[in-house]
Amino acid sequence: MKNIPKKESSPQGVRPFVLVKAFTFSSLIVMLAATIVIAALNAHWVRNILLEKNKEYNSLLVENLSHQIFLRFVAPVVYQHGEIKLRENAQHMLLDTVVKSTLHSFHVEMVNIYGTDNIIGYSFDEDQIGKENAGGVHYEKAMKNQATSKLIQKGSFLELMFWFPKETKIITFAPLIQEVEFSRSGEQMVIGVIEVIRDISDDYQDVFRLQGLIVATISIIMGILFLILRFVVKHGEKIIERRAEERLKLEEKLGRAEHLSAIGGMTAGVSHEIRNPLGIIKSSAQLLKKKMAKLDPDSKIPDIIVEESTRLNHIITDFLDFAKPKVPDLRPCAMDEVIEKNLIFLASHIEDAKIHIKTEYQENIPEIMADTAMLYQSFLNILLNAFHALKENGTITISTWSDSVFVHICFTDTGDGISEDVLKKIWTPFFTTKDTGTGLGLGIVKNIIEAHKGQIHISNAKPFGTKVEITLPIQESY
Repeated sequence: MKNIPKKESSPQGVRPFVLVKAFTFSSLIVMLAATIVIAALNAHWVRNILLEKNKEYNSLLVENLSHQIFLRFVAPVVYQHGEIKLRENAQHMLLDTVVKSTLHSFHVEMVNIYGTDNIIGYSFDEDQIGKENAGGVHYEKAMKNQATSKLIQKGSFLELMFWFPKETKIITFAPLIQEVEFSRSGEQMVIGVIEVIRDISDDYQDVFRLQGLIVATISIIMGILFLILRFVVKHGEKIIERRAEERLKLEEKLGRAEHLSAIGGMTAGVSHEIRNPLGIIKSSAQLLKKKMAKLDPDSKIPDIIVEESTRLNHIITDFLDFAKPKVPDLRPCAMDEVIEKNLIFLASHIEDAKIHIKTEYQENIPEIMADTAMLYQSFLNILLNAFHALKENGTITISTWSDSVFVHICFTDTGDGISEDVLKKIWTPFFTTKDTGTGLGLGIVKNIIEAHKGQIHISNAKPFGTKVEITLPIQESY
């Protein structure tokens, strides 16, 4: 029989599906990556907006502070004392009061006020007072009447890489302006520099949490889509594999049928050609036996010829039954009656082999349309196989039951069972584990059952033994 390898029967359906599967998964990965990138860009955009808003906020804050310092400190002190001397405690206390009252609700961490000589004259941190050249380039720009802001972030390498610093501060340098109405020249003059430091870590952490929430939400949604897609793909794979297997089985069954058909035709022709001379040999041996009874009564040769001719005739009959199964002569048939006829026929054999027969018949099993003689032959072959498998005092259990569609017959023995290798070949024509036999007995049984639109299944019973299950339809149109 020609074997059809699986790899040649499945690519037509499997390969396009594999491409669809690969494309779908890659698309999902691309969408996930693109979404995460978009979320990161969105978070970066939000951070930039946050930075700009904080710069504007600091600029307004410093502008207001500059106005209050000039209005409530510089002007009164200059008017009363003629000059500003922050080393004097009264002036320092007055400036401190003005600064803190102006900034008391704005969460400012540090304020430094520089003189025109780049020396810190006032600071929240008293250790900073008197420090020289501390303003750097931002101080120089502020002295030129240019306000500047910078961001300072602190944290580990990973925190800074993922834009989640442990600490974020914004520093603004702005000029301290002598307002127009107090200037002799009528122009604004820069009389110092104000440095304001605000901690905006909480704002950045809110942005990071928003980013994390977006990424987590997207990941969950993509994860759900991935699971759904994986389920659909797995289900599709199972469907395709099942169809490929079914197609393979059908092709193998078709090839086997063609092979058996060829063998059957040849076997039928050869069997017919053998049966005629075999009949002549048998009848001649019987005549020879009568004549030999007078010449040599002890001779066993005629008996051997007759016996072997009879055995060969049975083999030929098996070949013909397998090669050209008969069409069932359908009549009302009761399963229990057919089985009982088998048991009556085998009664002496059952007694000699010391085999126990246990019957479990369901009551009121409906009759089916079947060929009683053919079912009798199939059940007989099954029982004979069970006898060969049993040892002394073995048991065969015969069960029958029905449902709305089928009648079920089950033969279970307590033998050693069937090995897996033999079980795979059990339906192969001419395969047998017996010393004598054609290996066609079960094939004939299968042909008979299938001719009745039924099914037969052979398996190992638990804990030991062999089980033969037969299913026949109650009503079937032929």
